[in-house]
Amino acid sequence: MLSRTADSLFWLARYMERAENLARILRVTDRLSLMPSGADADGGEWHSTVVVSGSEEEFYQKYDEATPENVISYLAFDPENPSSIRSCIETARRNARAVRTALTTEQWESLNTAWLELPSWNEARMRGSGLHRFLDWVKDRSLLFHGGTVATMLRRDSYWFTRLGTFIERSDNTARILDVKYHLLLPEHAEVGGGIDYYQWAAILRAVSGYRSYNAVYKEGLKPWLIAEFLIMREEMPRSLISCAAEIKECLDRLGEEYGQRNEAHRMAGQIYSRLRFGKVDDVFRQGLHEFLTEHIDQNDRLGIEISRGYLM
Repeated sequence: MLSRTADSLFWLARYMERAENLARILRVTDRLSLMPSGADADGGEWHSTVVVSGSEEEFYQKYDEATPENVISYLAFDPENPSSIRSCIETARRNARAVRTALTTEQWESLNTAWLELPSWNEARMRGSGLHRFLDWVKDRSLLFHGGTVATMLRRDSYWFTRLGTFIERSDNTARILDVKYHLLLPEHAEVGGGIDYYQWAAILRAVSGYRSYNAVYKEGLKPWLIAEFLIMREEMPRSLISCAAEIKECLDRLGEEYGQRNEAHRMAGQIYSRLRFGKVDDVFRQGLHEFLTEHIDQNDRLGIEISRGYLM
């Protein structure tokens, strides 16, 4: 496969996953902002959303304050923000068009339909329940694309590059969501483990579609250390860090077999997986959850760079 084709498949999957992740983050932020603590927190939930999206510097160059209207406009619709939901869908479709013959009919139709329907969504439709309808539409379109990928693509290099992009992006997002909760959302005067803390952790689990799954695994209620373990080290949770690491390692192993060579990306993927597979949540908290997650995000970014060097250039 041409490296140009592999690069387009890798990034179209990343951008579709990123659009879904932003929709999840905005949905949980809107839910948190309706809690009684919202007024006391002085809009901290919306500032946290800007931080977790990785757009803090660019956002505050354009806006003075993280109001709901400003954050939704910037993260959902702003064409000047390359990581807004609108930009992600448009970029994914552009990449898909460049590699149309490498995609199945189901993949192409899901992407193209999303792109065709996108102009009908605008800020004027966000009043009332419009925001939730838009975010649900984004998640549905992303899930339809990923479902088409799993159900219809041949298990060869095009499939592995597409899945590789999905899990690199998903791993980054889960770490950012967990990190922003631990450091930014709980008001300074609130008790850890109190009512506010409980509902915020529940909202974080819902952001990754993990609330019911968590309660199926743990019978002790919502505990911060158990939630951290669930989202970091439980491989049966499909959006956990270790589940993403296992999928990344699998994709790279398959590509290594197909191309008959291995590179630095394979070593890094194995290292990240081993750290999560044989680590303990006590070690994470001993190091510091924020420090652990920041290190993971940095490692994930470096892994993406090595994948590009080894396969996409």
